[in-house]
Amino acid sequence: MMRTVIPVENNDVLGAARGFLKQLLEKEIVEAVLAPMETPSGSVTPALVADPALLDAANPFAPVMGLNAARVVGPVSAREPRGRIAAVLRPCEMRALVELVKLQQAALEDLVTIVVDCPGTYRVTDYDAMRANGGVNQDDLLAAMQSGEAAPREGYVFRDGCQMCEKPHAEGADITFELFGANLSAGIPLSLPDELAEKLGLAPADGPGGRAEVVEKVAAARRQARDTRFSEIRQRLANEGIAGVFASCIRCHNCMTTCPICYCKTCLFKSPIFDHDPAQYLNWAQRKGAYRLPADTTIFHLTRLNHMVLSCIGCGVCSDACPADLPVARVFRAVGQDLQALFEYEPGRSVDDPLPLITFREDEWTGVGEER
Repeated sequence: MMRTVIPVENNDVLGAARGFLKQLLEKEIVEAVLAPMETPSGSVTPALVADPALLDAANPFAPVMGLNAARVVGPVSAREPRGRIAAVLRPCEMRALVELVKLQQAALEDLVTIVVDCPGTYRVTDYDAMRANGGVNQDDLLAAMQSGEAAPREGYVFRDGCQMCEKPHAEGADITFELFGANLSAGIPLSLPDELAEKLGLAPADGPGGRAEVVEKVAAARRQARDTRFSEIRQRLANEGIAGVFASCIRCHNCMTTCPICYCKTCLFKSPIFDHDPAQYLNWAQRKGAYRLPADTTIFHLTRLNHMVLSCIGCGVCSDACPADLPVARVFRAVGQDLQALFEYEPGRSVDDPLPLITFREDEWTGVGEER
């Protein structure tokens, strides 16, 4: 891997990044680029771009996250025939993609992954409100990444998932934009394969030092926030049980729909199995005195936990999508932390790490039941 720097002119960091993405198309390294794109209205959405000129609307630094982009990488990469595509991702999106590859819902062949250090993102509603009220502080966020002190605009907060994200830095990708610790007005530090750098005409260049220290500074603050939130949600679970914590659930399935790891084409909860006969509801009410509706919300969340919690990478889009403002992501992450530690598994770390529940180990659980 080569470390180099993308030149930045007139402090136009975004323009330099767009120019790099255009080169990937112009030099025929890829046939299309999947990137966050600014629409004419100012909102940001992923799009698959084949025309280099249209990448003038790309914004890989946009501090907003409406969905985890790994969810849209899967359909364009999973099966052949497919084109050669570059995908611009945030660190949590790359981790989700790794899990999807292991679940055979995406493929890394013919895919060039580009991961960008992330200072934090806003919910779509907050991002839209900022645009309508003085603009978004994107340039301030990028500048503050040099010291690791990126903060949300006054009056707003980063998404809950971002506040707890202990891995905000780019790693494990083909190309990484190493923004933390960098004076971006002097250039964008980049890491990429030697042969790709040669095709792009990029020469080796050392970026600024201190990146590791800045990354650890950001990660430490987020670990502290994470641990505080985990302690609070575990106390709630102990006091109220999962049925109490999710008592306001309306079973809209938004959390399931937005989750990048939840992929079943035939889903139990989208089947008629939970469409009970009217007499059954009345029978339950008469037996118990009262019966909560909509029904089966607790089993919905418990089943999702059972299916997804080992692979949960903590992006937090499930909580963002919840109309009842339930702490879905906090529950999943807190439970996931315990279970992942139990299996010594770190989701999204490497495609070479086997999924625990489909991997047989003779030495597993020897402390339970009969010893070997």
